[in-house]
Order: sequence, then structure tokens, then C-alpha cells
Amino acid sequence: MFVNITLLLAHLQCPHLVRSSQYSPAAACLIYYVIFCLQAKATTVKEALAKWEEKSGEKASDAIAIKLYSQLPPIEKMDASLATLTNCEKLSLSTNCIEKITNLNGLKKLRILSLGRNNIKTISGLDAVGDTLEELWISYNLIEKLKGINCMKNLKVLYMSNNLVKDWGEFVRLADLPCLSDLVFVGNPLEEKYSAEGTWLSEASKRVPKLKKIDGTPVIRQEEGEAD
Repeated sequence: MFVNITLLLAHLQCPHLVRSSQYSPAAACLIYYVIFCLQAKATTVKEALAKWEEKSGEKASDAIAIKLYSQLPPIEKMDASLATLTNCEKLSLSTNCIEKITNLNGLKKLRILSLGRNNIKTISGLDAVGDTLEELWISYNLIEKLKGINCMKNLKVLYMSNNLVKDWGEFVRLADLPCLSDLVFVGNPLEEKYSAEGTWLSEASKRVPKLKKIDGTPVIRQEEGEAD
């Protein structure tokens, strides 16, 4: 489906033009959705938690798993309301418009954090959950540098496909994670370059030797193959 950007910008000023245009119903719905998202005030974490409590019938402060993904309008900030989630072990904030990882200090039991499909640019902000976090799902963001990732001493699973990491100097920071065994990295410029050459798996596993699975493929070390 193609929507002319110039016309879309015009509709932001005059939404009634959508009704008088020649757009198909599906295209018109898409335009209305984009206009709504651009003009509406962002949902706060506090508001999202209130909606979640109403829908689930649970109290957020007692819950083990909380899903705040795909809010409409989307969440833009991880605000201080997250501090109330003292029993949360799995938190999903995926498919929003979050730019920074913040305010995780109160989540002392957090094991799984889902932040895929946001606008996150750096890994910083995870120190508060560095001792408990076991899985980080952060695909489809804007991350180019991995500085600060070494704080996650118990991280076992890292899904960070479709980000912007482009050099080995950043990738090797993953070797500082003593428990990391499962990595999804497909769609980063670094992976795309070496996959095109047919050397991605061998080069990646050589630089982070503790990995047991890369992009869904089990890592077979040379000595294991020879033993067979």
C-alpha cells in the first residue's frame, strides 16, 4: 500500500480531506491511524498500568508478568511508575516509541525484559537489573554501540536483530557476558556483511566463544565435529 507523503502531511492539517479523497478504505484507515498517533499525547506508564490492571483484574505491584506493549498512543518514556513493579519477573514494553532505558531500579526480580520495536539508541540504563536479568529482547531498535552491556552478568539470551551494530569492536563486548549462550543478531549491518561472505557464524562464534546458538543455529565447535 502506497501513501503519498505530501498528501499525508496535508491531511495532518486538514483530516477531512481523507473523506473526500480517492483513497481506498484500507489506505484511509492507515492515514487516520498515523494522524492519530502523531497528534495524540503519549501514553504514560502510569496510564498503561492502570489499563492493564483494569483488563487483567490484577494489581500491578503483585504481578509477575506485565504486558504494556503496543500502547495507543505509544509509550515514549519509561517513567518512575515502573518502580511499583516490585514482583515483576517479565516486563513487555515492545512496540512503543521508547528512546531510553530508564527507571528500572525497583524491579529487583526482573528476569525477562522485552523492548523490541522501539526507538532505543543505547544499551545504557540496565545496571539496576544487571544481577537478575536473564533475557533481553531488544530487536528492531536503533542500537549501534554496546557500551554498558557488560553489567548483565546473568544474561543468557539476547535477541537484538535488526539494529545498527556494524563493527567487531562493538560485537566483542558480548564476550564480557559470562552466561550468554543464545544470540539473535540477524539484520545488523555486521551480520549482513559477513553472512554475504558466508563467514558470519564462524567469525561470530570465534569472537564470543561461549555462545551455543547464533541466529537460531546451534554452534558446533571444531573439536566437537572432529570428535564425531
